[in-house]
Amino acid sequence: MRSDARAALAALATAVLAGGAVAQPADTALCTTCHGPGGNSAAPAVPSIAGQPAAFLENQLVMIREGLRELPAMAPVMRGLSDAQISALAKHYATQPVNYAPGPAKPELMARGAAVSKGGQCGSCHLPDYRGQQAVPRLGGQQEVYLLATMKMYRDAPLPGRDTQMQNVLRGIPDADLAALAHYFSHTGK
Repeated sequence: MRSDARAALAALATAVLAGGAVAQPADTALCTTCHGPGGNSAAPAVPSIAGQPAAFLENQLVMIREGLRELPAMAPVMRGLSDAQISALAKHYATQPVNYAPGPAKPELMARGAAVSKGGQCGSCHLPDYRGQQAVPRLGGQQEVYLLATMKMYRDAPLPGRDTQMQNVLRGIPDADLAALAHYFSHTGK
């Protein structure tokens, strides 16, 4: 990673720590490259980080930095950032508004997704509006393609640094139900 890009990311984190300064677009250019302006991804397979709970973001960033969660594109970005800088970045993105406009909702998928979510009690951890809490991620308004791929990964290919609770919850759920869940979550709770 270029040292000037790492320096800009560190400067953003330091500014947030110093007084909650609002980051200028140049400060978050590295994050924006993949996660979009303000953390709202336009790439279907890349998660939006805007509005995610700070504790969730912080945990994920530390796991990536420490190599407990393997994300080759993120590892060089996180390497060398202090805990305080990571915490500041997490707090910054947690305060960004969710700005996602999914395509039209499909009534049959919405109904099926709502039923599967209710049966799996998804709202008990992710909250009834799916905004997430503490170390539990926001699902509402997230990229549908990303959600589906992530749920399949939890179900089919557990990896180190991943949530074992979700592995258990998703075990045995058919692809069609996962697709309905992803569609439902992406259109709910923004």
